[in-house]
Amino acid sequence: MSAYISATLKRRVRERFNNRCAYCLTAEELTATQFEIEHIEPLATGGKSGFSNLCLSCPMCNRFKSDSSTAVDPSDGSAVPLFHPHLQQWREHFRWSEDGTEVVGLSPTGRGTIVTLRMNRPAMLRVRRMWVAMSEHPPQDN
Repeated sequence: MSAYISATLKRRVRERFNNRCAYCLTAEELTATQFEIEHIEPLATGGKSGFSNLCLSCPMCNRFKSDSSTAVDPSDGSAVPLFHPHLQQWREHFRWSEDGTEVVGLSPTGRGTIVTLRMNRPAMLRVRRMWVAMSEHPPQDN
């Protein structure tokens, strides 16, 4: 399976996700890094390089996700699918904490995704506090 993704397809993916990580919703412009085109269903498990299997991901979510497509719901230890940014709505699986710094899981998939992608690791909470103070976070249209 080819991992080649054309420049046109990359632009479509960036537009679809509004230049934000499809998982943690971090805006690329707030970071000092370039976000990556990520295979939702990994190539290693048969995923394809088509639009419906691609999303924009910050490097950390992408690294922690790796080639996973399932997670463990920390509330009961059950295996659950990871959040699928094309097939599921973010706000049905996640919400922001009252202070806007922590991603809160609303479903087994949300909770499992948060743990697997380490979306609330201390360094991320620290930088989100700064973004909140700058009125740059959380996104209002999630």
